[in-house]
Amino acid sequence: MVKEKALPEPRCARILGIETSCDETAAAVVEEGRLPLSNVVASQIDLHAQYGGVFPEVASRQHIRTIYAVVNAALEQAHLSLEDIDAIAVTRGPGLPGSLVVGLNMAKGLALASGKPLIGINHLEGHIYSAWLVSENQKDHYPPQFPLLALLVSGGHTELILMTDHLTYQRLGGTLDDAAGEAFDKVGRLLGLTYPGGPAIQEAARNGNEAAFHFPRARLEGTWDFSFSGLKTAVLRTVQDLQKSGRGLPLADLAASFQAAVVDTLVTKTLQAARTFRVREILVAGGVSANQALRRAFLEQREFRVHFPPPFLCTDNAAMIAAAGYFHFLRGHRDGLDMDVLPTWPLFTSSINETLIPSTASK
Repeated sequence: MVKEKALPEPRCARILGIETSCDETAAAVVEEGRLPLSNVVASQIDLHAQYGGVFPEVASRQHIRTIYAVVNAALEQAHLSLEDIDAIAVTRGPGLPGSLVVGLNMAKGLALASGKPLIGINHLEGHIYSAWLVSENQKDHYPPQFPLLALLVSGGHTELILMTDHLTYQRLGGTLDDAAGEAFDKVGRLLGLTYPGGPAIQEAARNGNEAAFHFPRARLEGTWDFSFSGLKTAVLRTVQDLQKSGRGLPLADLAASFQAAVVDTLVTKTLQAARTFRVREILVAGGVSANQALRRAFLEQREFRVHFPPPFLCTDNAAMIAAAGYFHFLRGHRDGLDMDVLPTWPLFTSSINETLIPSTASK
């Protein structure tokens, strides 16, 4: 896609978004890139819980079963027909190939039948633009201001992204091994908690002492990267030692101490990067951004205004895809019916490595 240099003045446009990158079948209609007129999500969590994670073939088959009903429900809830829609935005990647194909083919069929523009959206970009979404009574709430630093924390991604304008991304750093969400899931299994691990650990940690166990924080000085593999291993060894001793596992304390280590790592590095690159605001998005301890830690600091999506928009949904699609629509971006899925599609147009980090990072 070819980008113009500047966005034209916004106009009222309604975008139908479709999201099937993993195990959520979702469709939504969003107006002016901010106001969801509908947001329908068919979750497969219960279906995959028996496997302890997403089973790709099962996910794609379930998308096929539900996609038509979900899209129809989104249009009905918005009290609109396809004729009232200005464009169709659909997740093109990254994600599970079989799942992505279902959503993309649905979007292509709708575009072909209606003549509406088709726009392929990067799933990670969608998570970022979830922070632009507001409810009906929040219309006057101002959107994130540039330049901003986005912390993207989800099941498969932990990234620090610098944005100086809409649709402009520079990757500062990311996880070198497990993403934060993956670490939550794996530690959740170690502790015998239900899938997904994030909500289960948050619940288990409510009455726990986060200082009971001092788990490591990988600082990775000189880079903006993260690493959670060592933390996961430390929890594993602690659990094994406790089991060998014959004592029961203090689940609440283990969960709280692990959660505190993840939160401390994410918040500390994000604030350091925000100071270094002199951003105006911070944006935190992705499934892990629903974590209440993470939200509290960011909101307790007074140095930067921090934007979070509403909790129900932190996990995969189509409203975020429609929101991102709106800004691509304004730029004149269009995709053809020959568009294919990109399961490993990177979001970033450029990257900042450690050699470009200013020497005044500590100031």
